[in-house]
Amino acid sequence: SHILRKNQDLTKARKGRTEQLLKIDEHDFTMRPAFGGPAIPVGVDVQVESLDSISEVDMDFTMTLYLRHYWKDERLSFYSTNNKSMTFDGRLVKKIWVPDVFFVHSKRSFIHDTTTDNIMLRVFPDGHVLYSMRVTVTAMCNMDFSHFPLDSQTCSLELESYAYTDEDLMLYWKNGNESLKTDEKISLSQFLIQKFHTTSRLAFYSSTGWYNRLYINFTLRRHIFFFLLQTYFPATLMVMLSWVSFWIDRRAVPARVSLGITTVLTMSTIITGVNASMPRVSYIKAVDIYLWVSFVFVFLSVLEYAAVNYLTTVQERKERKLRERFSCSCGIPHSKTMMLDGNYSESDANSLAGYTRNQMVPEEEKPEKVVVHLAMSNESNSSRKRGLKGHVGLRIIQNTHAIDKYSRLIFPGTYIVFNLIYWCVFS
Repeated sequence: SHILRKNQDLTKARKGRTEQLLKIDEHDFTMRPAFGGPAIPVGVDVQVESLDSISEVDMDFTMTLYLRHYWKDERLSFYSTNNKSMTFDGRLVKKIWVPDVFFVHSKRSFIHDTTTDNIMLRVFPDGHVLYSMRVTVTAMCNMDFSHFPLDSQTCSLELESYAYTDEDLMLYWKNGNESLKTDEKISLSQFLIQKFHTTSRLAFYSSTGWYNRLYINFTLRRHIFFFLLQTYFPATLMVMLSWVSFWIDRRAVPARVSLGITTVLTMSTIITGVNASMPRVSYIKAVDIYLWVSFVFVFLSVLEYAAVNYLTTVQERKERKLRERFSCSCGIPHSKTMMLDGNYSESDANSLAGYTRNQMVPEEEKPEKVVVHLAMSNESNSSRKRGLKGHVGLRIIQNTHAIDKYSRLIFPGTYIVFNLIYWCVFS
C-alpha cells in the first residue's frame, strides 16, 4: 500500500478535485450568470503594451494590449479554508461563460498564441472571476489631415458586447480613469503620445437595441522635424534658388532659362513625393498650401524672365530703328554713329580716342541706350578721354532691366510675409 500511495497519479487526483470544486458539470454555462434577472456588471481594465503603427494611408492604428474582465458567477464559487484563488489557462475558458466583448470598427485582431494561448483565468472562492488575454488589434481611426504635418490626431479603440444589450450586461470601466494603464516605454517614430483617457456611452442599433460601449482614447501629435528636413527646407531652398536669376545678366538666356526650369521640375518632384505617401483626400492639407505657393513663386520667376526678355527685344528693335534714322540724317562726311550701352568696358571707351561728341539726341527722344555721333577731331588724347568718360558715366546704364530690380525686393519680401502668416496660422 505504501508503494501504491507513492506512485499515485497526482494529476488525475487534482483534476477530479478541481472539477468537484468548480462544479462545472452541474451547470449550464451557455447562459449568462443570473439569467433572467438584472444585468450582470462586467468591469474592464486595459494595460496598453505598445502602439505598433499608425498608418495615414489606411487610416488605422495597431495596438497590443492586455484586456481584463471582472465579473461574478456564483456557479463557480467553491469552498476554501485559506480564501485563495485558483488560476487556469485558456483550456477552462471554453467550458464556462465569459463576456462576448469585441472591438468595434476593428479590421484585424488576434489573441497571441506563442508558445500557448495568452489567456489567464483566475477564480475566487466567492465566484468572482478575472479573465485576462493579450490581444493585438488593428482598428480604424478617422484622421483629419487639413493641418498635416502640423496636426494632432485623436483615435479610439471601442469595446462592446456583441450579443448582450444593456438589459443583460452592463459593461463599465472598473476603476474609472485608472482602468487604463500604459507602458512608459511606448514611443512612435512620427508621433508624440500626449495622453490616454477613457470614456463610455451607450450605442444604439435599430435592430437590436442599446449596448454599453467603452472607449480607449489617445491623442497623438506629429513630430515636425522630419518634415522640415524632407519637405519645407528643400522647398524653401528651391524658391531662393529661383531668385538667383534676378542677378544674372538678362542676355544670358541659357543660364536663366535652365535655372528656372530646374527649380520648377524640382518643386514638382517634391510635391509628388509628399502626396505619394498620403491618402487621396478631397480637401487641401497645410503642406499642400506651402508647396503650391512655393511652386507659384518658382513659376513666377520663370515668367518674370520671359517678360524681361520680351521687353528687351522690343526695346532693342526700337533702338535699332532710331539708330538707323539718325545715321541717315547726319550730314558730316567723316563722322561715325555708334551705339553705346552697358556692354562697353573702359578699354572699349578708350578705343574711341579719335572721336568727339558732335551731336546728341534731344532730351525728349532719349532712349535707354544713348545714340552718340562722333566726328573725327585732332584734339589731344587727354581731353578726348575726359569728355568720353564723362559721357559714358552719365549715359551708359547697367545691363539690368527695371523688372529685375523690383523683383529682387518684391519676391523675397512677399515670400517672407507668406511664411510668417503660414506658421502663425498652422503651428
